[in-house]
Amino acid sequence: MKSAAGRLSREQAKEVLVGLDSTLEGSRGEAARGAIVKFLNSSIPTYSWVGIYAVEGNDLVLDAWAGPSPTEHTRIPIEKGVCGFAAKAGRTEIVSDVGKDPRYLQCFLSTKAEIVVPILSEGRVIGEIDIDSDQLDAFSSVDKEFLEAVARKVSLVW
Repeated sequence: MKSAAGRLSREQAKEVLVGLDSTLEGSRGEAARGAIVKFLNSSIPTYSWVGIYAVEGNDLVLDAWAGPSPTEHTRIPIEKGVCGFAAKAGRTEIVSDVGKDPRYLQCFLSTKAEIVVPILSEGRVIGEIDIDSDQLDAFSSVDKEFLEAVARKVSLVW
């Protein structure tokens, strides 16, 4: 569901959000989070790996994922890597070229870009959505807005 230029369009984002609502209907907790990562990974071709991490103490712990293979980073200290930075700061982080960001913790050789979106509940970070892409500069402001909307939905079914 990418535009011709390879970027998610606003119209496509709206379509995916409607599909996500249908996917989540009646689902909560672990089942909902698992459905979300699978739906995002299968709906948006440039989202090559999609994960949801939960905050547990001072760590991010991998809760659900979808993609071609698992990551070795199943527990990440908050403040470490792009994921840890986003959790500590409580804001979305977009890395257009992971090879140029010293915070990046390599999961896959094929990853070129990453976006990490905190999941908030009552003003605190309870988890985050982590997405890798095999394309450089894969994420735009549309992806950011779209995934922040997804994160709000995730917080409601957490």
